[in-house]
Amino acid sequence: MAKVIAKTGVKRQSGYLYFLDKKGNVARVQMARAGKKTSKKQEVVAKAGIKRKEGHLYFIDKRGDVCEAKMQRGRKKSKKKR
Repeated sequence: MAKVIAKTGVKRQSGYLYFLDKKGNVARVQMARAGKKTSKKQEVVAKAGIKRKEGHLYFIDKRGDVCEAKMQRGRKKSKKKR
């Protein structure tokens, strides 16, 4: 389960990719479309200043808030009956 870390309330626009940048802020960049060139310039939308923890995944949810979820690593293999 994911938990909300920062309530930023970012309103999304179509055609943009939203992510957490290296400084822990919510940023966006224009998505590439077929045949069109885009700039790689990112724009900071909201300042959150989040410190990342190792083994956790960070994302922007539907409400525009920053969430954190623990990554699943090393699952056990199930025994198959033959």
